Amino acid sequence: MGLKNRLSTAASGAATTVAAGALVATGLLSPASAHVAQEAVAPRAAPCIDGAADGTEAARGGPRGADHRDVSVREQQRIEREVGDRLAARGLSRRAAAASSATVPVYVHVMRDSAGGGDVTDSQVQAQVDVLNRSFAGQKSSTATDTGFRFTLAGIDRFDNTSWHQDKQSSTYRRQTRQGGANALNIWLVDFAYLGVATFPWDYSRNGAIDGIRVNYTTLPGGSASSYNLGETATHEAGHWFGLYHTFQGGCTTTNDQVADTPAQSSSTSGCPAGRDSCSLPGLDPIHNFMDYSYDSCYLEFTGGQSDRAGQMWAAYR
Repeated sequence: MGLKNRLSTAASGAATTVAAGALVATGLLSPASAHVAQEAVAPRAAPCIDGAADGTEAARGGPRGADHRDVSVREQQRIEREVGDRLAARGLSRRAAAASSATVPVYVHVMRDSAGGGDVTDSQVQAQVDVLNRSFAGQKSSTATDTGFRFTLAGIDRFDNTSWHQDKQSSTYRRQTRQGGANALNIWLVDFAYLGVATFPWDYSRNGAIDGIRVNYTTLPGGSASSYNLGETATHEAGHWFGLYHTFQGGCTTTNDQVADTPAQSSSTSGCPAGRDSCSLPGLDPIHNFMDYSYDSCYLEFTGGQSDRAGQMWAAYR
């Protein structure tokens, strides 16, 4: 698939330049889940109308797969139980947790190559943070939900390291550069065959040192990634960081992404195909949802159910 690279950034504040040496690395993984009804044990599949194998699955994730680790139904169930237990231990109901909101500190790490390639300006970084704020505040559409989450740029640093710029040794460079606690969104700007890659909140206790999102620097506002340069890659990947699945998670099933108000779809979207309906279950494909794989210009909204889920995950893990 020819589409690549999804990015996230933020700007403002003094930038620091750091020369970093090359090191060894591994990968990062994450599971997922939410309170599941009986059908989650054996989700009811509906026939696919079109698009089930349309080749768009790698659009945001890249040629090597999705932008997060695959999550089985069993893992989803386990995490849903864990979320319930964590909320109960905090004396919170799911309804109360759904109303959670916060201002999230954002640390942006610009991974340049040894010749300075991959650099972005502070103003581009700030523009990216502004995009996150508009998108999570529901300001792009009258049907969009204000999630209650806001973002503030906490810092920018820059590293001159060709291997890191190419997202090699990713576990190492994230461990060495990540800042803040579980509530801090770290964004690493790199050049790789993805639009972006994210970790999930339930993995923080196990892999907190590499928690955050990696985004292709070309997807920042004004970047060179055609159709993906309005800064919404960061929005999409931050959605995963808040605990949201793709809207096509699980395919054409009654449980799909475990959010009731996102219609099921059989496969991811490429472009902005009005009226796309890849699943015989009720509703057209949610092509304007930030958690599909549509073009940046097509992205308009999170739903109320996604906002509730993000709040619950925040209260449980962040």
